[in-house]
Amino acid sequence: MSDVTVTFEPERVSEEALAHLGEGHIAYVKQVRSEDVPGLFPQAPKIAPGLKLFALHAADGTPIMLTDSREAAIANAWSNELQAVSVH
Repeated sequence: MSDVTVTFEPERVSEEALAHLGEGHIAYVKQVRSEDVPGLFPQAPKIAPGLKLFALHAADGTPIMLTDSREAAIANAWSNELQAVSVH
């Protein structure tokens, strides 16, 4: 694997271009609490409070899936030909 250096100059990127950055190529995995699920996935069934879950989102923030395993979220990204990145 090679190292790549990317310089980001926010003043040169329009908000519209930024919104589409990574679209169709990148997804991000974020750890969430079960209490946060209704706001992210309104269609999800009620989940017990206090659980640590993982959400997979498209680059534009659209929720893709919810799981109890980071590995399952990454596998889903790969199966959809998306590069998964973690967000903290």
